[in-house]
Amino acid sequence: MRLRTLAVTAGVLAALAAAAFLSSRTLSAPPADPRVGGRLVDPDTVNKAAALRLSDQGKTILLTRAPDGSWTDASYYGMPADFSKLSGFTGDLAAATIGRLVTSSPASLARLGFKDTQIALLDASGRELWSASLGKSPDSGGRFVRFPGEDRAYLANLSSWIDTDPKAWANSQLIDLRPEDVARVRAGFDGGATLTLSRARKDADWSADGAPVHRRVAADKVASLLATLGTLRFSDTSDPADPQAAAARRNARTFALTTFDGRTFTISLGRKPEEKAAKGSAAPNPAGPVFALVTCSDAAAPVNGLMTRRTFQVDEYAFTSLPQKPGELFEPAL
Repeated sequence: MRLRTLAVTAGVLAALAAAAFLSSRTLSAPPADPRVGGRLVDPDTVNKAAALRLSDQGKTILLTRAPDGSWTDASYYGMPADFSKLSGFTGDLAAATIGRLVTSSPASLARLGFKDTQIALLDASGRELWSASLGKSPDSGGRFVRFPGEDRAYLANLSSWIDTDPKAWANSQLIDLRPEDVARVRAGFDGGATLTLSRARKDADWSADGAPVHRRVAADKVASLLATLGTLRFSDTSDPADPQAAAARRNARTFALTTFDGRTFTISLGRKPEEKAAKGSAAPNPAGPVFALVTCSDAAAPVNGLMTRRTFQVDEYAFTSLPQKPGELFEPAL
């Protein structure tokens, strides 16, 4: 009986000793990093930010939000920002989480590629609401991140590219006009010829003043014309005093699109024509780039303000794909 009591006592003491050991280990273990498993940035901070600043390789772009919610590419002549690109970037930023603490060793931090790459969210006064520096992207994916004033690096599942080309953040669309909204088209051609097309309703047939005998307006040709002009985008911009833009205006064709609600968009497209080879030269001087000048009868239309800041180059196809003669907009009547 005495031996049994001793055995039980020994077992109890052993259990207590084990519990005490485990307890001491738990108490001495370092606390988990509070950032791990959490968001890279609070989505509310992203939503409330009045500006986004991106820096990389000595270049910085700044996008700012107006009280009405619209965004401006402040780094590119105050042009409207590409909202689709911006919302994609900020959406990825708000969704990113921190997977793990990578290191707090100065030597290791130096190998993770932290230089001048940074994302910052600002308030309306320019004060930083949040910022982080970005290092390399490991082979496993994501991006090393580091927060201001901290000597630790984390791995976040962020894959967004830091694009510091200011033009790339500008909305390149000069006109956003649906073909079904257009009631009247006045097309200009070389030599001063014009052709006016109209329809009473969006589902009505097009008619033309002075249509050729046994010919009717080709609906598919008009639809192609409206698709090209109604979604015109710039490929580059230059100073309003650009001599090539002046030469383009002297050789422009003008189109006017009038909507059912009474607005008229006037679009002039042109370029300096190819010049014959100079005497003693085998090669002609090539045609210049195509420039577009767009105005709207609605004085409040944003495109009117844009035209005062820059001249706008467009893809050559936007010009060469247009009908070259009035007859191209007609087809045989059935």
